[in-house]
Formats: sequence, C-alpha cells, structure tokens
Amino acid sequence: MSTKKSPEEMKSIFQKYAAKEGDPNQLSKDELKLLIQSEFPSLLKGPSTLDNLFKELDQNGDGEVSFEEFLTVFKKIAQ
Repeated sequence: MSTKKSPEEMKSIFQKYAAKEGDPNQLSKDELKLLIQSEFPSLLKGPSTLDNLFKELDQNGDGEVSFEEFLTVFKKIAQ
C-alpha cells in the first residue's frame, strides 16, 4: 500500500486506529503498531523498527503520537 495519501485519508486512517483504546486523538505504541502493520507494512522493512519509528513520531516525548506528529513524519516519507 502506498504512503501517498491525501491529508483526509491520513486523518481517517489515524482516527480508525487511535479510537481503539484510550485517547481518540492520540496513538499509543500498540495502536501505531497496528496501523503500520495494516496500512504501511513497508515502513518496517529494513533498518527501521517500530521503536525507532515511534521515537521519531513522538516528537514531544509524551508516549503517544498526535495526528500532527504522525502527519509530519508521513509528509517526509511521501516525498
């Protein structure tokens, strides 16, 4: 599956997984893992691990990933 998606598609994907547990506006590490494995499995191939990706996404270090944090990294990936 391609990482080239519209902002609306990305928001929909984010909300689908963020709503699974806890805060519906934040992704936990488990929710992020499900999202990546289901929607963007190619991101975990090679040297990138889930832990590394989570650290990169969680820019404010609060242990969760907001949509803004999520989108920032995916914009880089899509270029």
